[in-house]
Order: sequence, then C-alpha cells, then structure tokens
Amino acid sequence: MLLQKRAASKYHSQNLWTNTCCSHPKPDENVDRAAIRRLTEEMGMNNIPLHKKFFFIYKAPFDNGLTEHELDHVMIGYYNDEPKINEEEVESWKWMKIEDVKIDMIQNPDIYTV
Repeated sequence: MLLQKRAASKYHSQNLWTNTCCSHPKPDENVDRAAIRRLTEEMGMNNIPLHKKFFFIYKAPFDNGLTEHELDHVMIGYYNDEPKINEEEVESWKWMKIEDVKIDMIQNPDIYTV
C-alpha cells in the first residue's frame, strides 16, 4: 500500500501518515474522475485504472477543532513506479504491506490520521 505523509502546510493532520490520497469531488464531478484528478495532483500518478472496492460513512474530529463527516469511497489501483509528489500536499511517501500498516497503526497511532 502506498502511504503519504501529509505536508506541514495542510490545515489539519499535518505531518501524519495517511492513505495514498483523498479529496472531495468538485461540483458536477463524479467520484471516479475526482480520484483520478487527485492522484495526479497529489502523487503525480497518471492514467491508473481504479476499481471501486467499497464505501462507508465516516465521522471524526480533527486536531484543529473541526469535524469531518462524509461518505468515503475506497478505490484501488496498481502502480509500479515512484510517485512524483506535490510538496504542497505531501511531505513524503512509502510503500508498506497492509499487514504492517495495521500493526504500525496499533503500535504508533499518533503518527497516523484518524
């Protein structure tokens, strides 16, 4: 799994590890197109076929007093190159096995986003 460390300039969850990328669709933009757009904008990853896996309702307080409450769509794709990160969005990145992510989130919850 490709993880990103959020940039220090982000308005919440700065310098925390999180999923590859996430965003909100623009008005009249469908979720599939928004996912492709944000992969390109944040990670420099182009033309990756994405497959919808599932969705869920998410509600969590942030570290800045705000609360996020949304419907999240989870998609996967496969990529073998190094990302070309947008440093305004992303501080760093790393590949991890999903099993290792699960263990690390239990052992080090303070370094991950909610």
